[in-house]
Amino acid sequence: MARYIGPKCKICRREGEKLFLRGSRCYTDKCSFIRRGYPPGMHGKVGRHKLTSYAIQLREKQKVKAVFGILERQFRKTFTEAVKRAGAPGENLLITLERRIDNVVYQLGIASSRIQARQFIKHGHIFIDGKKVDIPSFLVKVNQVITISDILKKNPLVKRAIEERDPEKIVDWLKFNNENFSGTVLRLPKREDITYPIQENLIVELYSK
Repeated sequence: MARYIGPKCKICRREGEKLFLRGSRCYTDKCSFIRRGYPPGMHGKVGRHKLTSYAIQLREKQKVKAVFGILERQFRKTFTEAVKRAGAPGENLLITLERRIDNVVYQLGIASSRIQARQFIKHGHIFIDGKKVDIPSFLVKVNQVITISDILKKNPLVKRAIEERDPEKIVDWLKFNNENFSGTVLRLPKREDITYPIQENLIVELYSK
């Protein structure tokens, strides 16, 4: 599957806000968005033009795709499935994305970013209820326990991510055990659990055209 492998900071600059795609680096002065808060490209410093309603909807969709690290085909498939379920399509979409195992590993603080979490998953270091899961889009369920391999427990990147993790930022639908590096899904996430500024109604309007 194709995957964007270019500079992550360019995505933040394009969207005009910090998306925290590079983990702890995003909280330091090294962050490119802080040093160069204008859009990338030779005309970036000229200033942002007034966006049409379509452009605003498109940028919101691109932002959510960048935050969760998925491409158009998978994103549209997730949206189509969200529409079929009871409830608001936009909320269903965000809740589904929040339940992805790569996001869960990141939210637990085992990885410093969702990109790093996907790498751990694809390398076979993440287990759910004792079974290896190597698919980043796997959706967690209530009472499932997420553990990591013994090799990963010794990984300095994991140790640093856990040390730098802010306990107050761990979502309350997950519980992390510091002793054995495991996490438990206490309940399914709700819309109010997703505090990142996302206007899902714009995405629904975009796909409804």
